[in-house]
Amino acid sequence: MNSVRAKFKVDSIHEDSWSKTVNMSAVYGTDGENKDFNSATPSGNLSIQIHGDVPASNFFDIGSEYYMDFSKSEKIVEV
Repeated sequence: MNSVRAKFKVDSIHEDSWSKTVNMSAVYGTDGENKDFNSATPSGNLSIQIHGDVPASNFFDIGSEYYMDFSKSEKIVEV
């Protein structure tokens, strides 16, 4: 398996003077695609903080759902 896909919904967005914090929870359901996510990711929460000056700070909307694709990265060893 090279990657894992999850689906999350934005529950809230909190703004301060320099950033936004986006809080999400895993999507689940009994029909279609959401049924598949229900069996794989029945629960989960994610909170991300985004600097206010970057395009990503305006990407997320409360109530909207987003896919998240996870793939393993190589560990970078700094010398």
